[in-house]
Amino acid sequence: MHGRCVGRQAAAVRALVGATAAAQRPPLPTPRCGPHAARPSTPAGVCCSAAASGRDSEFSSSGGGGGAAAAPSSSGSSFSSAPAGLERADSGPLNKQVIAGNMTDRLYTYLLAHTREPPILRRLREETAGMHGAQMQISPEQGQFMGLLTELLGVRRALEVGVFTGYSSLAVAMALPPDGRLVALDKDAKSMEVARRYWREAGVGHKVDSRLAPADESLAALLAEHGPGSFDFAFIDADKRAYPRYFEACLQLVRPGGLIAVDNVLFYGKVADEQVQDKATVALREFNSSVLSDPRVSLSIVPVGDGMALCRKR
Repeated sequence: MHGRCVGRQAAAVRALVGATAAAQRPPLPTPRCGPHAARPSTPAGVCCSAAASGRDSEFSSSGGGGGAAAAPSSSGSSFSSAPAGLERADSGPLNKQVIAGNMTDRLYTYLLAHTREPPILRRLREETAGMHGAQMQISPEQGQFMGLLTELLGVRRALEVGVFTGYSSLAVAMALPPDGRLVALDKDAKSMEVARRYWREAGVGHKVDSRLAPADESLAALLAEHGPGSFDFAFIDADKRAYPRYFEACLQLVRPGGLIAVDNVLFYGKVADEQVQDKATVALREFNSSVLSDPRVSLSIVPVGDGMALCRKR
């Protein structure tokens, strides 16, 4: 989920005050910084910009699909592939993009000013900002990215493991075709009710099959109901320590050529600091290493929000 530290958010808000365009832009997203929010010296760059979402409670989600897709490549020659030799880009930041260390408050404000956020998503974000756990909500630019992925992939059946108040699921549902469907899994009734209210208000409630239960149970039920390969796209944003289980379940549920997006894989930038050994961070390090060497998927980790691993099933 979105990870923008408190100091950076506050400064960006001040930068917006008085600006003509700012009056028509949504307020900056609630900083999703979790229990250790204060990291004012951390640059908003590729590795350390994103404060991790808490979402460590066992949220869950599920969906079913079968859109057309290109056949997975078997050449093993693409950058996103994991060939037998497992080539890694570990030679250091020799050609690091300049943006990595220069996502300043002003630049992030500019990014938000050039992010499309429908009014209903803005209202959901504003309501969520006053709720417990507001840091778990994804950022506007991440929501826009997920909507674009949905359109690019021609998704008809989507699955979400971890809903919270429904920002990401609403962004996806709004991008689905009229006959598209999203299965959204979460075990928190209070936040799920907020999500359902906004799905209805946005006119996409008929597209969403929401299920209130622990993720493992819901995923097993989905596999029994729909069978393997029944979804085009899955988004995992739930208990970090359970990521391996959720990922394995989604690998069964998503069709070849489909996409699994996994959130929080950069986790405040803590995954890069071996001195940080809390359970969630260690679990994410292990997950990142595992998916890097997984020959069943093509992989790209992108520094959007708190880091997303995009895994295309072969």
